[in-house]
Amino acid sequence: MKKKVFIDQKPRNCPGQLMAIHDVMDILSGKWKIIIIVCLSFGDKRFMDLMREVKGIGSKMLSKELQELEINGLVSRTVKPTKPITVEYALTDYGQTLRPILLEMANWGQHHRIKVKASFKGEVNNS
Repeated sequence: MKKKVFIDQKPRNCPGQLMAIHDVMDILSGKWKIIIIVCLSFGDKRFMDLMREVKGIGSKMLSKELQELEINGLVSRTVKPTKPITVEYALTDYGQTLRPILLEMANWGQHHRIKVKASFKGEVNNS
């Protein structure tokens, strides 16, 4: 008798926190999703606004990332009845819950950048 293997099954001995972190990494994985969320945390944006703000992303990739964020309930897509039709993207209430986490990540990143620069000067501060 063959044993079924589920690709998305988490290891049974994995502690709950590690499983939760794994889930977060699945949802926010990739080069662009966190950057898109940060851009949307400053207000609703049209597709081309996001293209301009997210440096280096292509239109197909932006579209794909927005769709995945929408599927996960982090971003909403609203078609405005204008001529030509305008589509706006916004963080959902659920997506807004990521703001304090991303702010902490930004703070850590700034601290890390200072620490790395200091290490190049031989002034490492371990605080």
